Amino acid sequence: MPTRIRLQRKGKKGQPFYHLVVADGRAPRDGKFIEKLGTYNPMTNPATIDIDFDRSLYWLQVGAQPSETAKSILSHKGILLKDHLIRGMKKGALTEAQVEAKFQEWLQDKEGKVQQTIKDKELAKKDEAKQRIEAEKKVKEARAEEIAKKQAAKNLKAEKAAASEVEETPVVEAQVEETPVAEAPATEVSAEEKAEE
Repeated sequence: MPTRIRLQRKGKKGQPFYHLVVADGRAPRDGKFIEKLGTYNPMTNPATIDIDFDRSLYWLQVGAQPSETAKSILSHKGILLKDHLIRGMKKGALTEAQVEAKFQEWLQDKEGKVQQTIKDKELAKKDEAKQRIEAEKKVKEARAEEIAKKQAAKNLKAEKAAASEVEETPVVEAQVEETPVAEAPATEVSAEEKAEE
């Protein structure tokens, strides 16, 4: 029975979630499996990988062949490196202490790279937010200048209109004083008021 370490798809449409399983190579993708080794969630940033290290290493040592994606996941977690180092120890090229030292060194280096990647992403987000705020400030200032120009133009028109009304006002008052018709209704109103009293 050729065993394979591969992914088994779970999750909703558009939101994949995978189980890393050991299965018979002839079984369907989401069908029967021998053992579940862990989970893989590609929707988070960075992707979340949770694997049983010892069982995955055991299955690699007994000959289970990983698929391409499973191989990259196992490599990311250092399981393939540990398997390689153990094979070197069995051949006599390395001692157990050297294997552990090399693996711990790799783990520290890997952890440093992951932390640096996370910091770089956070800094990139902050820089992007600053640039967005600066762009919004520029747009806001441009709008404020435009509104100020429009307001100044309106004030200038209002001043011109007021100045022209001031020039025309004496002529209008002279016309009103010359018309005796305006006095007649006022006299009639006062006569009617006297009659009512």
